[in-house]
Amino acid sequence: MTPDVDLTLPVPGPHRVRRALLSLDSDLFEFAAERRWPGAGPVLPRLSRSANHGMLWLAVATAMAAGRTPRARRAAARGMASLGLASLTINTVGKRSVRRPRPGLDAVPLSRRLKRQPITTSFPSGHAASAAAFATGVALESPGWGAVVAPVAFSVAMSRVYTGVHFPSDVLAGAALGAGAAFAVRGLVPPPVTAAPATGPGCAAPALADGAGLVLVADTDTGGADRVRAVREALPGAEVVTCPPWEVRTALEKAAARARVLGVCGDDGTVNAAAGIALRHGLPLAVLPGGSPGRFAQDLGLTRAGDLVGAVRRGEATRVDVGRFRSGDREGVFLNSCGLGVHPDLVRERDRWSEWVGEWPAGMLAALRVLRAGHRPMTARVNGRERPLWLLSAENGAHERTGIAAGHRLDLADGLLDVRVVHGGSQPSGRLLAAAAAGRLSRSPVHAAVRTDRLRLSDVEPGTLLAHDGEVTEVSGEVTLDKLPGALTVYRPLPVH
Repeated sequence: MTPDVDLTLPVPGPHRVRRALLSLDSDLFEFAAERRWPGAGPVLPRLSRSANHGMLWLAVATAMAAGRTPRARRAAARGMASLGLASLTINTVGKRSVRRPRPGLDAVPLSRRLKRQPITTSFPSGHAASAAAFATGVALESPGWGAVVAPVAFSVAMSRVYTGVHFPSDVLAGAALGAGAAFAVRGLVPPPVTAAPATGPGCAAPALADGAGLVLVADTDTGGADRVRAVREALPGAEVVTCPPWEVRTALEKAAARARVLGVCGDDGTVNAAAGIALRHGLPLAVLPGGSPGRFAQDLGLTRAGDLVGAVRRGEATRVDVGRFRSGDREGVFLNSCGLGVHPDLVRERDRWSEWVGEWPAGMLAALRVLRAGHRPMTARVNGRERPLWLLSAENGAHERTGIAAGHRLDLADGLLDVRVVHGGSQPSGRLLAAAAAGRLSRSPVHAAVRTDRLRLSDVEPGTLLAHDGEVTEVSGEVTLDKLPGALTVYRPLPVH
C-alpha cells in the first residue's frame, strides 16, 4: 500500500446525522477496546501483521493451487484477482476520498497494539477489503474453499479493531468494498459452466464407422496429441494431418477438397477458420477438443476424444448458428463472439498469458490489465446517433446475463446475437466495473444489453480493431453483424431420452 502522508484534514461542517454516527462509531470502538477477547491476545495481532500487503492471502492462494485440483486453482486465481481489484480501488479512491484520522490508542491495552502503526488515513480498512475480496472471490468459485477461508478473513477484519488501528465502520466499509470487488470480477470473468447449451433436433450427417471420409487437421501447438492419437486408433480409416499453426488454414483448404467430413483440432481461432471453410464447401464439421478445450467444443459437449468418435460413428450431428461480420470487402464468421472497443485488447492480453497461466486465469489477468491501461473510446453511429463506446460485444446466441462478459450460452441455434455495450465516459475502468456490477440488468447508466438478429454500425473510424473468436482484424466505415441461422452441421453426441 502506498503511504498517504498528507495528514492535513479539513474540519467537517456541522451535520447532526454525521455527528451521531461518528459518536456511535467511537463508542463502539471504546467498547471493543475495554472488553476481553478470550484467546485473541496471541493470535489477532500476528494475524493482522501477516495480512500486510496481501502476503497472508498470497500464501493461502499458493497452498490452494498446490492441491492441483482445477477448481481450487480457479478459486485461488479468482480470490487474488478480487484482492487486486479491491486494493487498486482502496489506494486510488478510498483512502484519498475520505481523510479520516486513525482512532486514538489511549483505550487500547499496550499488549494489543501493533509495533508499527500505519500512517495512512483510516477509512476504509484496506485489510478488511482485501480479506473480504479474497474470501468472497474464493467462495464464488468454490463454496467449500470459501467456508475454509471465511473464518480467517473474518478474524483479519476483526483484528483491525482489536489492535486499535480502525474504527468498526472502517472495517465494515472495507469489507463491503472487497465483496463488491469480487462480484465485479465475476461480472468481468464469469465462472465456467460445464452444462452444454440447448440445440435443435439432430440432423443427417454421414455415419463413418471406421472414419473413412474424415480428414482431420490438427494444430500441433494446441497440446491435443493424445486425443489425435486416440482418434487415429478408434477411426483407422480417417486421414489425420498435423501441422504448425501458420500452416493450418492451407491444410484445411486442401483437406476440404477431398473430405466428406472436415475435422479440426485446435483452439477457438483454428475452429473458426475450419468453420468458414466447411461453410464454403458445404461440409459437416467434426471438432476434436485440444489440450485445453475451447468454448465451442465445450458448448457442444465435446471434452474427450471418445465424445467425437462416438458421434462420428453414429452420424449424430446438429445444426448450429454462425455469426457473421461484414465491413467493406472484409467478411468473416464467428462461432462464439466478436467485439470492438477494448474487446480486442482483452483478447490479445488473454492470449498473451494463457500459455503460462491457463485460459481462465489469463482472462482475469487480461481484464485487470485492460482496466489499468489508458484507452480512448471508439465512436460509431448506431441507429442514426453517434455514440462513444468503451466496449461492444456480440455473442453468437443468447447467454446468461452476468454483466459485460459472456455467461453460459443458452442455445446454439436460436437465431439471435446477444449484444452488450459499455457506453463511453470519462474513465474506462469505472465504466467497465460499473457495467460488471450491473450484473443481470439489461440496462444501466453505463451498460446496455439487447438480443437481436442484426446490428449495423456506421462511421466506424479507420483502423478500429474487431476481435472474432480470438482473431483480430481491422474494420472501418460500416460494420454489419448478423446471423446465418442453422448454417453449419456439427457432430455432437445427442442426448439420450
